[in-house]
Amino acid sequence: MASDILFHLEKNSRESLQSQLRRAILNAILNSTLPAGFKLPSSRKLATDLGISRNTAILVYQGLTDDGYLVTRERSGIFVNEDFVNGIEQSKLSSDRAPAPKPDDLESPDWNNRLYLRPSERHYLNLPKNWRDIPYPFVYGQPDRRLFPLTAWRECSRLALSTRDMADWIHDDKIYDDPQLVEQIRTRLLPARGIHVSSDQILVTLGGQNALFLLAGLLVRKQTRVAIENPGYPDAKNIMQLFTQKLTSIPVDEKGMIVDERLNNCDYAFVTPSHQCPTTITMPLTRRRKLLEKAEEQDFIIIEDDYENEINYFKSASPALKALDNNDRVIYTSSLSKTLFPGLRVGYVVAAPELIEELKFYRRLVVRYTPSNNQRTVALFLSLGYYDSLIYSLKRRWHNRWNAVHKALRTYIPECSYSHSSGGTSYWVKVPEGISANRLVKEAYKDSVLIESGMPFFMETPAPDTHIRIGFTSIENAKIEPGIKRLGKTIDRMMEERPAVEYDRIPEKT
Repeated sequence: MASDILFHLEKNSRESLQSQLRRAILNAILNSTLPAGFKLPSSRKLATDLGISRNTAILVYQGLTDDGYLVTRERSGIFVNEDFVNGIEQSKLSSDRAPAPKPDDLESPDWNNRLYLRPSERHYLNLPKNWRDIPYPFVYGQPDRRLFPLTAWRECSRLALSTRDMADWIHDDKIYDDPQLVEQIRTRLLPARGIHVSSDQILVTLGGQNALFLLAGLLVRKQTRVAIENPGYPDAKNIMQLFTQKLTSIPVDEKGMIVDERLNNCDYAFVTPSHQCPTTITMPLTRRRKLLEKAEEQDFIIIEDDYENEINYFKSASPALKALDNNDRVIYTSSLSKTLFPGLRVGYVVAAPELIEELKFYRRLVVRYTPSNNQRTVALFLSLGYYDSLIYSLKRRWHNRWNAVHKALRTYIPECSYSHSSGGTSYWVKVPEGISANRLVKEAYKDSVLIESGMPFFMETPAPDTHIRIGFTSIENAKIEPGIKRLGKTIDRMMEERPAVEYDRIPEKT
């Protein structure tokens, strides 16, 4: 057997030699390169041929034997398990059988007429697949892997896989959330927002977006009127439009959502008071109380998305709307995706017990429940203090990046205007007059700068083509100034390319 030809291992790969060897042998078995009954070399010979330790070869052989791919015969050696491979071959034969030809007189279903909803036609914020390869990625909500405490997360994952902890989450026999995670949310996360509730008022979800979808599915129908911030969170609009077309656009000023007669006759109001999406403006206490009074007066429910509540650079966070609510008129949602990592998909809802109970059963119909192993890992991450340490570190580093973006914008694109807030992880920037923000995004991409168009955030059709969003969580500090400088040059070039008639339409700046 020419094992050096069959199995090529990369000594400098990030993948361990043990994993590489296991995958190589496994692929050879599944591809029939190593046929059923084939005798493999001894662990000593294999290790010598590949230049690896014998322990590595032994562990790989043991693992594949335990999993049924290999079988050991006393005094004979190690062989590819014939029964196992024959079972795989039988499965392949069944799946490879050609489907019966379709009669000429049968037609495929007309899916265009069967679709009641077309989610693909909504406006979304989509990143190019290669965004990580762009030199200057000013994207929002994506983590910087270098800042994540991977060692701590691995420890929590290992603890969650312990025999005792696995016994709690491995079974599929309940619709209830991990009690350890619920307790951590109740006693550690919510009190920091001024919220004090019992366990039966908390539901764990697959992130904040899933929380909003579950709420809309239970509470919103065709005649339901929902107030949405404008500009605002695009998927709040997208989700609500799946259930109702009666959306009321509420403008945002320097204090967040405006509270006036436009909220009259609404059934629900979706709001992001901590750091308004996308402007990052924090709603002051006076406006929060005014909104609560309006909800009481007009008998509507507030859905509060506590967006980036922990990312404040100059002062303590204001109490959540839910903390000021005395009549269960606020449904509170939050997510750990932005501060941990988006792929985790863990969020939660806080509401009246009777609503939480129905949400549990509705969630069961949609996703059954949030993966229990993830819940336990997050619970351990919180209880062991790693989350608090991470937030402290992120705030310090993101504050430096926040300052760097502010300084670079002021230096290289002084003609742009943007919101002044006390926190958040992005800038909402109005581009110079006469410049298309959407075209700027495309031109900047050609110049290796990745920014987001502001159009999906607006309710109007067509949406204002006036704003961009500049995120800074995934770009290292040293790249911020040269990236904004390059963006400034892109804007200068676009301004020079404007036709002369366009200059006549632009009022002079005062």
